Amino acid sequence: MQIKQLEAFVHVIRLKSFSKAAESIFLSQPSISAYVSSLEEELGVMLIIRSTKEICPTEAGKKLYAYANEILSTLERAKRDIKSMQTEVSGNLLIAASTVPSQYIIPEIFSKMSEKYKGLKFKLYQADSCEVVSKIENFDAEIGVVGTKTSSHKCSFYPFVEDKLVLITPNSERYALLSHMNLSMLFEERFILREEGSGTLQETESFLKKYGKSTHELNTICELGSTESVKQAVCEGLGVSFISRLAALDYEKMGKIKIFDLDEEFLTRKFYIAYHKERPFSPAAKAFFEFAKHFDEKKKYM
Repeated sequence: MQIKQLEAFVHVIRLKSFSKAAESIFLSQPSISAYVSSLEEELGVMLIIRSTKEICPTEAGKKLYAYANEILSTLERAKRDIKSMQTEVSGNLLIAASTVPSQYIIPEIFSKMSEKYKGLKFKLYQADSCEVVSKIENFDAEIGVVGTKTSSHKCSFYPFVEDKLVLITPNSERYALLSHMNLSMLFEERFILREEGSGTLQETESFLKKYGKSTHELNTICELGSTESVKQAVCEGLGVSFISRLAALDYEKMGKIKIFDLDEEFLTRKFYIAYHKERPFSPAAKAFFEFAKHFDEKKKYM
């Protein structure tokens, strides 16, 4: 059993496609098929059910997939552990982040890092908090930045920026006359929610739960997949929504929305750096971690 065989097999199962697996690890599709076939021949058992509609593992394939993941992860940790002994911060740094950090925090951190580390290149992958954590768990990204902690037992979460969810409304005559909004008033409004998996949605649910309420009781008119789309929808008068104060400030300054601070401690949240407990930091990831620790919510370096 060879590493290349296991690598090919794992990618086929993970991506459910021989062609996508070949593209992912820069091999030809015939090579991927040959690796998987030779593995089946060596073990004397079918590992993958091949059909025109879907590729899925057999029971034996599922068991091997678990072992193969463990073997490849151990190999990856060994490589990174050795590479982490190097002190030069260079190469590529991939960060996975949820919407607000990717748009309003990380670009400035990258900018500051680039001033010091000329040989470092950056790549930012944006997804919801749950997907970011999944990326970290599967070793697809070294560092993640999320708006909420998940129940992952593989990841650690380091709090580094404090933020607060605020209620944003259209900047219309109706809301201009209001000096404040309270919890009971929320249930009279048309509400715009973020999509399932969003850290903002999870924090909104946690806030309402403190008062024995849930998002199901809101007059939800739509769910949107990004903070920017929520801001624009509110600006157009579609409804109101909870979003990050960091994300709301630009539209407020332009007079497009109005911000209401409910002044509730439960609406205060932190952004977290997520990282795998068993994955040593590369020099680049370690540098990012150090820069992030000195970044505060006012978008200034302390």
